[in-house]
Amino acid sequence: MTSAKPGRRICIVMMSAIGDAVHVLPVITAFKRHDPSSKITWILQPGPASLVRGHPDVDEILIFENGRGWRGLLDLRAALAHREFDLVIDLQVYLKAGLVTSFTRAPVKLGFDRARARDLNWLFTTERIPSHAPQHVQDQYLEFLAALRISAEPLKWKLGPWPGELATRDRVLGALPRPFATLVIGATHREKEWMPERWAEVASALRSDFGIEPVLAGGRSARELETARLIEAAGAHTHSTLGVPLRELVTILEASELVISLDTAPLHMSVALERPVISLMGYNNPKRVGPYRRYHDLIVDAYGDPGEEYPIAYAHRLGRMPRITVRDVLERVQRWSSVYRDRAASTRS
Repeated sequence: MTSAKPGRRICIVMMSAIGDAVHVLPVITAFKRHDPSSKITWILQPGPASLVRGHPDVDEILIFENGRGWRGLLDLRAALAHREFDLVIDLQVYLKAGLVTSFTRAPVKLGFDRARARDLNWLFTTERIPSHAPQHVQDQYLEFLAALRISAEPLKWKLGPWPGELATRDRVLGALPRPFATLVIGATHREKEWMPERWAEVASALRSDFGIEPVLAGGRSARELETARLIEAAGAHTHSTLGVPLRELVTILEASELVISLDTAPLHMSVALERPVISLMGYNNPKRVGPYRRYHDLIVDAYGDPGEEYPIAYAHRLGRMPRITVRDVLERVQRWSSVYRDRAASTRS
């Protein structure tokens, strides 16, 4: 397997999914720690690009406008035509990622092994990491570092807030009640969502029983806005930050005493920021996409049946989220209060 040489020009192909972008950050920070003279170019769609633009270890972002179809691909090919790299790392395994990898000019293009490279993605790479049994998505990306003989430890995301964002941080937090818990109430897939009336009960209990204000976070999709409306209609008084830019969301999550999140990107952002997060998991396997290394005692696992020792797998399970009760979540809130709350207070004092 190829090794990393000093001063390399490295291109990262991981274009979509904000949560996956968070998982890529420890790969990038490890490259920079191993060789500060390396130059990192990252190809991203606009959404995740807005999260990582300005990251101290990302030298350049090239935007792939996926919404423009073939025109977006052609524009990206033109942007890559005059760039040369020493190493391309293809972390995505669908056809468009393969095409983008083919646009890059580099002697080494490293991708997943043939078994995991869907859509014939292996055809677009020159070298492949060894095959591996299913594991957490974060660990899958760290396999690329192992193949290049670069240490991933200590694992660092450097997600922020960054020094240049202090004024924004003051403005954003100045409009929020303190202390607060962030409730991430929306996801891209309906099967990941939880019932508004249960969110409302949790929000009310946070204020009355734990002395912490509930703040709603997420996007401004029609479903999220309707969930927020129904939470308020059920009598829970909350503060909404739905639709704030991703860098402002970083500030909100970082300042949260607690995050309660569906299976979506802010869950992984919270882990990266070392903020205690209660994960509501049902559709996806939490062993594969749940919180990485931390806060496993705060997971509400509706994916598995009681007592089931399920393996790490890609399979989805439908209709599981209604199994999560308000009591399940408040039990985790109580555990947070007992285990993490005082620890966080002493750390910040």
